Amino acid sequence: MERRDFLKQAAAAAALAGLKGASGQEAGTGSALQGAAAHVPLPVVASVNGIGRRKLGRSDAQVSIIGIGGYHLGLKDVTEQDAIRIIRTGLDEGINFLDNCWDYNGGVSEERMGKALQDGYRQKAFLMTKIDGRTGAEASKQLEQSLTRLKTDHIDLLQIHEVIRMTDPEQAFQPGNVIDVMKQARKEGKIGHIGFTGHKSPAMHLNMIETADKHGFTFDTVQMPVNALDEHFDSFGQKVIPVAQKHGMAILGMKPLSNGAILKSGAVTAVEALHYAMSVPVTMTITGCQSLANLEQALGVARNFKPMDVQEKAALLLKTASIATAGQFEDYKSSHVYDGTYHNPQWLG
Repeated sequence: MERRDFLKQAAAAAALAGLKGASGQEAGTGSALQGAAAHVPLPVVASVNGIGRRKLGRSDAQVSIIGIGGYHLGLKDVTEQDAIRIIRTGLDEGINFLDNCWDYNGGVSEERMGKALQDGYRQKAFLMTKIDGRTGAEASKQLEQSLTRLKTDHIDLLQIHEVIRMTDPEQAFQPGNVIDVMKQARKEGKIGHIGFTGHKSPAMHLNMIETADKHGFTFDTVQMPVNALDEHFDSFGQKVIPVAQKHGMAILGMKPLSNGAILKSGAVTAVEALHYAMSVPVTMTITGCQSLANLEQALGVARNFKPMDVQEKAALLLKTASIATAGQFEDYKSSHVYDGTYHNPQWLG
């Protein structure tokens, strides 16, 4: 037996042995194999057309276990008609969570979603979008633009986009800045819940949560990359999920395919990757759909969903271990390729 194969088998055996008694183990302790596979998926409280729904953290709102990402809907090779069809088909089939952002494709993603939500479809949707503005003036302007583009008088969840700097939390909580704008918008009924997102480092997410604690504030949601590569390198799943759970925050998983890098690696299939990302304790998983075929694939995984068991998780993580330890397939962590506010600092205000 080759030494590499022997080591892999030994690691698998050790991981599986540890997992059998690790269901209560806190993520971030032990190996990635043990911690990640020991995560217990959150309970489903309802189902619509076979698509499960979970409570949104501390609130009574219910969201589908899978959501449609907004970025892909505004791409040039996706027609407006196709984008509308994807959104409406997803809502008709039982998905209710829609993701978007003020800066996606220069506003086209929000505009297309707004058109799709006409003719009674707004009532079927739990609508989320994000803003980049950190100053009060910029945050207010972007919120109003999003409401106009989305053709709605309220957004169910508004999130601070791209917490990718250690200085972002303190800036957000400065008097009159974005947090105050969001609180006021919630009082006025323009938004329902408040959260934040980021993809750079678990340390930045933890800093945001700790800064909120210092200001007597608890976010309703937190969005982060959750996939089978993340578990091996500076892991959001290992480091942030347990803290968010303790705060009662809803956990929104994104990048289940690591922006397609998992497929390029050849380690696992799209269905396997999506299945894994949905099998850890996230409230729901956001996935990009550029076509109805993409949507049908996601629906196929989500409908009557059964989470991977600990052995299945460990086996899949072994497949990704050798390619993920240096983060080479997670360039959103290690580069500025996906940092919109790095390339456009004026969006911050």
